[in-house]
Amino acid sequence: MVKGYEEDTFNAGDGNAIKLTFLGHATLMITYGKTVIHVDPVEEYADYSKLPKADIVLITHDHSDHFSPTAVSRLRSAETQVVLTAKCAKKLAGGIVLGNGDAKIVKGIRIEAVPAYNIAHMRSAGIPFHPKGEGNGYAVSLGKLMVYVAGDTENTPEMKALRNVDIAFLPMNLPYTMTPEMVADAARAFRPKVLYPYHFGDSDASRLAALLADMDVRIRKLQ
Repeated sequence: MVKGYEEDTFNAGDGNAIKLTFLGHATLMITYGKTVIHVDPVEEYADYSKLPKADIVLITHDHSDHFSPTAVSRLRSAETQVVLTAKCAKKLAGGIVLGNGDAKIVKGIRIEAVPAYNIAHMRSAGIPFHPKGEGNGYAVSLGKLMVYVAGDTENTPEMKALRNVDIAFLPMNLPYTMTPEMVADAARAFRPKVLYPYHFGDSDASRLAALLADMDVRIRKLQ
């Protein structure tokens, strides 16, 4: 257990456990057996001197609340594999670039890049906060379970077409990502067994739980 953070544990179905450590906002640590996966590490949410080094780092996009080269450097060892977008790779060398729809086996784990982008919410007329093609979510196969971390996105057709997702992290804050209603729309389409709203800022997470009363919605400290 990592002191000071909430954690949940799941049985991966292959003799390993999956431990989720909720560091804050969009920053997570996933431990699968002895493999440590850090997602969108940012110093604001964690003291990386007190956390295990990464076997794998997943970076969804280049916004500063998701991507910190300094945090990655603190987690990196000679064996660490960093999976990231092309835009992030311009700021951080030595990673594995996955474009939307790409998949790769990394340290024995299948990682698929799911498109993450805005449809409705715009920075200005015709300019989305997250343009299509720049950001990834990641569907990560861990034993017999699939964990989907969506990144900054709305309820896109690609997300709604996902199947066999066991654990999903979906963003829920305006104006950048989704309303509770949009998250509920996506969740009803691909039916994750467990849903965590994350990156939710001032959004009312209890509203999502009410909208999805028939689903396992777990609210953690992921504002």
